[in-house]
Amino acid sequence: MSQVVSFPGLGLEFNITNVAFHIGAKPIYWYGIIIMLGVVLAVVYASKRADYFGVRADDVLDLVLFMLPIGIVCARLYYVAFEWEQYKDNPLDIIATWHGGLAIYGGLIGGIVTIIVFCRVKKIDMMDLFDLVAGAVPIGQSIGRWGNFFNCEAFGGPTSAPWRMVIGKGLDEAGAMGNHPTFFYESAWNAIGVLLLYLYSKKRKYRGEILLLYLGWYGLGRFFIEGLRTDSLYLWGTDIRVSQVVALISILIGFGGFVLNRAMPFLKEVPKAEHDNKQEETT
Repeated sequence: MSQVVSFPGLGLEFNITNVAFHIGAKPIYWYGIIIMLGVVLAVVYASKRADYFGVRADDVLDLVLFMLPIGIVCARLYYVAFEWEQYKDNPLDIIATWHGGLAIYGGLIGGIVTIIVFCRVKKIDMMDLFDLVAGAVPIGQSIGRWGNFFNCEAFGGPTSAPWRMVIGKGLDEAGAMGNHPTFFYESAWNAIGVLLLYLYSKKRKYRGEILLLYLGWYGLGRFFIEGLRTDSLYLWGTDIRVSQVVALISILIGFGGFVLNRAMPFLKEVPKAEHDNKQEETT
């Protein structure tokens, strides 16, 4: 399906399709390609930084083999659970993830459970692995949001801002109003998060701090961005946006836990000798 997407305030116009190419009669969608690109780059980043967190690169690759399929299944089930009316009469559509419909919070929940079990089996320090993964996940999120662009989804309500996007009309017919490109807002927010988490990781004092900061940062951005979207999932029979509720919980756990730990430490401190050795490796 081809669609015109324009940004009249920026003088940009794109004629996009959600299908990248075909293998025989099977269409390969941009959504899936971009999601996988984000995953690959996040894995490469985590593998490169594994030693810094005391984790073996081979363990990162082993973890991905479990976490990726479990994360995708949980992200889909989370989405379907809050959109059941859409799928109850066509249950086979549940597996059609190439059309979109992956809820990141479901994927995060699946990923967290996978890491906990993986660390217990592999005898790996759980918080070290969580910190490593937390610094890599927003890479995948930042890139993956562009899959929404090719699907013409995850946009916000009306706006006349210079960066507004208009779907289905070219520059000559776009008019004054458009929609918030919320997919881009979240992509940019996560990209900034990648940089901030990377910089802070170099002076990490406690194991688990990067995870807490990621939860707080992502939750903060998602809470406000979700309020602009027109395709939110809602708690059954209410006007309460699910992602905003989960975002608030993430903010409280993330930033609240970080501040509390600094006041009354409950996380294990990174040994000074280990920290100094890592600092020397990066200079």
